[in-house]
Amino acid sequence: MTLSGAKRLNVGIFAHVDAGKTTTTEHILYESGRTRALGSVDAGTAVTDSMDIERQRGISVRAAMTSFTWKNVQINLVDTPGHVDFLSEVERSLRVMDSAVLIISAVEGVQPQTELIWNALRKLKIPTLIFVNKMDRIGADSKRVLEQIRTYLSPDVLPIQLPLGHEQDFYTAVDLWSTDADPDAQQSLFESLAERDESLLESYISGEDISLEQWREYAVNWSKSANIFPLLYGSAAKGIGITTLLDAMVAYLPEAGGDAESPLSGIVFKIERDKSMGRMAFVRLYEGTLRNRDMIINHTQSIQEKVTQIRKVDGGQSEDLGLLMAGDIAAVCGLAHVRIGDVLGVPDSIPAEAKLAIPLLTVRAHWNNEVDYPKVVQALQELSDEDPLLDVQWLQDERELHVKVMGPIQLEILSSVLETRYGLQVTFGKPSVIYKETPKSVGEGYIAYTMPKPCWAVLRFRIEPGPRGSGLQYDAQVRTDDLLLQYQNEVARRVPEALQQGLLGWEVTDLKVTLIEGQHHVWHTHPLDFAVATPMGIMDGLANVGTILLEPILRIRIVVPEENGGRVMNDLVQMRGTFEPPVLQGDRMVIEGYLPVATSIDYPIELSSYTKGRSTFTSFFAGYEECPSDVVAERTRRGVNPLDQSKYILSVRKALLG
Repeated sequence: MTLSGAKRLNVGIFAHVDAGKTTTTEHILYESGRTRALGSVDAGTAVTDSMDIERQRGISVRAAMTSFTWKNVQINLVDTPGHVDFLSEVERSLRVMDSAVLIISAVEGVQPQTELIWNALRKLKIPTLIFVNKMDRIGADSKRVLEQIRTYLSPDVLPIQLPLGHEQDFYTAVDLWSTDADPDAQQSLFESLAERDESLLESYISGEDISLEQWREYAVNWSKSANIFPLLYGSAAKGIGITTLLDAMVAYLPEAGGDAESPLSGIVFKIERDKSMGRMAFVRLYEGTLRNRDMIINHTQSIQEKVTQIRKVDGGQSEDLGLLMAGDIAAVCGLAHVRIGDVLGVPDSIPAEAKLAIPLLTVRAHWNNEVDYPKVVQALQELSDEDPLLDVQWLQDERELHVKVMGPIQLEILSSVLETRYGLQVTFGKPSVIYKETPKSVGEGYIAYTMPKPCWAVLRFRIEPGPRGSGLQYDAQVRTDDLLLQYQNEVARRVPEALQQGLLGWEVTDLKVTLIEGQHHVWHTHPLDFAVATPMGIMDGLANVGTILLEPILRIRIVVPEENGGRVMNDLVQMRGTFEPPVLQGDRMVIEGYLPVATSIDYPIELSSYTKGRSTFTSFFAGYEECPSDVVAERTRRGVNPLDQSKYILSVRKALLG
């Protein structure tokens, strides 16, 4: 347990899959004395891979927290998944980290997901160290990787070490702050620092004597404020560069802030179920102090709940802390209704979030035994509680369950968890793409919901197409004399719900909806009248303007032997893809471009097959784009269509009253 006033860091470890993230974490734990023996990803003994499926597959599925002490500093380290299918875990971890270590393979270099994570780190202004791993592998090229990093990530990445030895002969990296460091490399570092400060540049050019310690102080301060990003080299598998990385964390990353005496302010970023403790909410506390048996306000849900225990969870083990102070992270038990993203206490100190994960596929669940149906419903709802992006759709009338997923590996993991944790045999149908809709033109939607009495709600909306990627923008231009504020708030709350199913059954996005007219009746209006009327007004507007189908697009990077390049480019054209001119790297060809998800779901398997495993296919979501006119995709609507107003009114009133 951390004593008040002790220095503490919250560090997230991020990387593209297979860059050596979990191996680096294991060596960090070993070198710091936190573990007595080295864990191994391949052997399934990694401390932070506590799930059975993680040990079997050798990949991280869930973000895992562990704590250790290095040079009297407590470090909370969060090891995040590297595979794109588990990006939601990365997204949630990013929000509660004060600093980050981004691991990049010296062989593969900057991958698309590396860029994605980097952009999120920059959006949130999180100070970041870069660790170039696998320097001892064949194909490792520190100069090429540094060039890529400065091109794709930032020119503000500065190496503070010089690697010695090449590929298998790599044996260490020397500190550029030492008096006997390579003069050229050291001068290059000084010049890079001097360029970032006018007075420092002036002193440097005029030949003033600036000590090594002064140069280092500039670097430390600018790193802590995320103005520069120190880069180190190593080989985690051989333990090379690990203690230097630990020293760099303590030196270059900012300590966790927060005042233990301030009003409580924290956020729930992860939910897990423990066999003995039940539901555990992982909380990052920004301000204040939390103790066992405290009553706390859930600001997001406007409810009060009692904390039963505060536990430090570490590699599958946990201990009762009894206390959680500002700047720290722990699992809080007893919060039965809490959800991921909920703010506990006051919201003032909670940082923004960076949206990374967008599920692009939906699948239907199938169970072998009919008696398992209620258990499958409950299990999937519990798992959706732990990962809200699964967004389980339970169609009770049709006895169907649908979940949203990022990709095929996530589906494998989901099946495995359902079997190991719940003892359920569940299979999933063929994934189908999640399309969206957007308005074709500007127009209006109108509803006068005045029958059957007693009811009265009159609404007029203006609907306009928005820029691609803008989501929903909502505004109200109605006087409170015409429509009371409480009714306007009800309309605002119902508009996003009404847009969940458009004319083709898909969510409607990239639009502006403005309430331009509204009326209530002094006697006949009930607040729920606007819950009934809003979807009818919105759907009337969509029917008037029409909608365009949008499809998800992936940004891709394919690396193949040169002889396969021609076929790959032909495949991309057949799949409606676009790509840049290919780049040759030795005997391999690198092709970057964009592909619709719909045409490329099975392509990575096909590519691996005909290149005999000598290819890599990496991708991440690049946005939604308009479908070609010959692409048709319609989804069966859930519930009654608000365009069938009389039938819809009856069904909704019955549901609201029932």
